[in-house]
Amino acid sequence: MRVKAAILYEMGLNAPYADTTPLKIEDVQLDMPQAGEVLVEIVSAGLCHSDLSVIDASRPRVMPMVLGHEAAGIVREVGAGVTEFTEGDPVVFSFVPACGRCVYCATGRAALCENGAKANTAGSLLSGGRRFHTHTGEDCQHHLGVSAFSQFTVAAQESLVKITPDIPLEMAALFGCAVLTGVGAVLNTAQVAAGTSVVVFGMGGVGLSAIMGAKAAGATPIIAVDVLDEKLALAKAVGASHVINAAKENPVQVIRDLTRGGAEYSFESVGSERVLLQAYEATRRGGMTITIGLPHPSKQLSISAVSLVAEERTIKGSYMGSAVPRRDIPRFIAMYQAGLLPVEKLHTHSLPLDDINMAFDRLAKAEAVRQLIRF
Repeated sequence: MRVKAAILYEMGLNAPYADTTPLKIEDVQLDMPQAGEVLVEIVSAGLCHSDLSVIDASRPRVMPMVLGHEAAGIVREVGAGVTEFTEGDPVVFSFVPACGRCVYCATGRAALCENGAKANTAGSLLSGGRRFHTHTGEDCQHHLGVSAFSQFTVAAQESLVKITPDIPLEMAALFGCAVLTGVGAVLNTAQVAAGTSVVVFGMGGVGLSAIMGAKAAGATPIIAVDVLDEKLALAKAVGASHVINAAKENPVQVIRDLTRGGAEYSFESVGSERVLLQAYEATRRGGMTITIGLPHPSKQLSISAVSLVAEERTIKGSYMGSAVPRRDIPRFIAMYQAGLLPVEKLHTHSLPLDDINMAFDRLAKAEAVRQLIRF
């Protein structure tokens, strides 16, 4: 079938993207699903910094590629052997397909699925196949098994989570990355307890979701750090008790003063080794620093090695919120429906696919939290 999609042929083009148009809106050929695969009509897809990091070449991928990894849609056809999904099912995508067979899946760590990671790095589906083709017949890579910037996509059944039909699909898309990653980092990775202190650096979609997760967990105080007052105002609206503009004051010192020595849990969601060091310095003795953001692969973190032992400090990475998507996406949706996660406040813009390059300019300039493409 012919579908309209946004294809990235070349990474590293200069901004403004509205002028250089790294994403080309074209009609492409999409093959029908094969065994174990599902055809999904995309209803809503979010723009995330992980997409931007491919566009600006800070996280290189194989080209050409149909981008997009945070989305929700409706099942339109299933391949042979698919029994969990039927036509008409509403679904949210998981950007790590959990094979269910590797040692990580077997031990409840689906976010680290070995086979899913290999497929994502290769730009293929879990089977190794590719279903998108350009007008010249060239194979297009799949972005994290999803490729959501397309009217329709084909995904492995392991990349999908069936949800209840009583949540708008536009809102449901946010649970596939921003909410899963941010709330999951708090509830799954750190397992924040009620009454403990939390600080979150970076108020993008993931950082704001971490604030929501900390509020739902009963943490106090909950401190948000950013360099933009408008982002900090949004942090207050979703659950932060205190906000710090790091462009105006030293966040580490303010956090230490507010928490009498440092936060028990400190989250970094910027993807900066410099900010990660601040997050570590803002964590108290015996505390835990959790890094959610993805720095450039060339960047290194330098800390006092003795502090890990003498102060019993912990640094933990959190990928995809240490989530088991088929457990956590429905769980977090239920929390949203119960009023515990004000996810709707993440949504700042809606746009058609044709405006996607302009929207990435907006994201690069930190003028948006979550922008959603409506098909």
